[in-house]
Amino acid sequence: MKKHLIAAVLCVLLSDATFAQTVEGPWLVRARAVHLDSVNGDSTGLGLAINNKWMPELDISYFFSPKFAVELVLTVPQKQTLTSRGTAIGSFKHLPPTLTAQYHFDPLGSGAFKPYVGAGINYTRFSAVSLPPGVDIKRSSWGPALQVGVDIPLTRQLSLNFDLKKVYIRTDVSAGGANIGTFKADPMLFGVGLGWRF
Repeated sequence: MKKHLIAAVLCVLLSDATFAQTVEGPWLVRARAVHLDSVNGDSTGLGLAINNKWMPELDISYFFSPKFAVELVLTVPQKQTLTSRGTAIGSFKHLPPTLTAQYHFDPLGSGAFKPYVGAGINYTRFSAVSLPPGVDIKRSSWGPALQVGVDIPLTRQLSLNFDLKKVYIRTDVSAGGANIGTFKADPMLFGVGLGWRF
């Protein structure tokens, strides 16, 4: 009886060890280069626009299961030049952390590539605002974020990532203390980078 019990315990322990070796860890960290392409929607009548640019991005994902994950997107404050009808009138910095919930596919069942879709929320904080006297912008923005991407495994833990996000970022513009309209950046963000799963 004891021999059978010991054998059963050993089988469970060995199977758990094997399972732990074959299952990927729940954490995924990616470093991306991201291109920001602003819509530059403006209802002020001033023809406001910001420059498109490349910027660094770091994101941290946690997998609750092989298919469901949450991702927190981080970067450093980004400086943007603000123009009015093509003429530079000032600048500001923005910090846009984004949190998305994702569904990951494995269409071939072999891990050859893993596309995903996501949706979540963005919070953008504007700082270092330098605009003409009497002109100002609201310092924060909340908006939805949509995402689609793919991870292409290079090794057991390392993957190549392509990611596309639509983030809704907008701010009210005032002159002389009166609201004169809304500026909508609403950028499309294309990213490419590497991910490490552990």
